[in-house]
Amino acid sequence: MQLTFSGEVFHWRGPAPHHWVAVPAEDSEELATRPELSYGWGCIPAVVSVGRSRFETSLMPKDGRYLVPIKVAVRRAEGIELGDTIALDVRIGE
Repeated sequence: MQLTFSGEVFHWRGPAPHHWVAVPAEDSEELATRPELSYGWGCIPAVVSVGRSRFETSLMPKDGRYLVPIKVAVRRAEGIELGDTIALDVRIGE
């Protein structure tokens, strides 16, 4: 499964403070119907590409949406700041 979308980078202080981009609502709804993709607690492993950076992570469920964490190393390499709108390519189940 591949998702390609753009979203705004925001900071969530939750249990794991991080910068995130929300997966669009329609895609989040589809992911929620696919429990076989999760390794537990609704988390879904994924490979994400942002600009020239590619990294492994997990999508995290929050309030009916999935969130993509944007790693510090990726933010630095790509010059990503809080509030920026970035394009993501998210591959799941590969």
